[in-house]
Amino acid sequence: MSGLIGTLLRAAASLAIALFLTAASTQWSLAEVREPNGLWTGPMRGQTPTTLRGAVVIDLAGLEALMPKNPVLLDVGPADKKPEEFPKDRLWLPTHRSIPGAAWFPGAGAAAFGPTQEEVFFRRVEELTQGDSSKPIVTFCRPECWGSWNAGKRLVMKGYTSVYWFPGGIDSWQEVHDAVEIKPDGDWHSEAAK
Repeated sequence: MSGLIGTLLRAAASLAIALFLTAASTQWSLAEVREPNGLWTGPMRGQTPTTLRGAVVIDLAGLEALMPKNPVLLDVGPADKKPEEFPKDRLWLPTHRSIPGAAWFPGAGAAAFGPTQEEVFFRRVEELTQGDSSKPIVTFCRPECWGSWNAGKRLVMKGYTSVYWFPGGIDSWQEVHDAVEIKPDGDWHSEAAK
């Protein structure tokens, strides 16, 4: 009988520890990530805030509702990098799939830009919005992408008044809609390559 009680007590203790660790893990993963005061300077991949002051955070339904207004869709996802072990005698032809009609600015979510990158970024955004700082602009990348958060923040700090951040990004879009292959924005790509 005492062996059975000991086994039951050990099982109960193990269950209690497992429940505690599960609760602690869930609480940790659901912890609110605070918005930085400026642009995020840490790693570009990781848990992001659920808010972006000065912008509207939208899910897929929100983006679908916004589409009839022809927003500027600003994809800031990074370009694929050629793997180091990729054979030198083979042609490297990566593709980038995105929301139809999106302008792709690879790497435009970085906190630090080169000397003229910021100028090119805002000039291209001004061209895409036709000089209308109230035209809806949606920034996106992939889930847990600080780059799209930074791009939205950069636009808010510049005075754009209809900025939307779509944190679900292309992954969320592709759950329901087709994505298309797009090329990098010409002016941005030329400047980013410097």
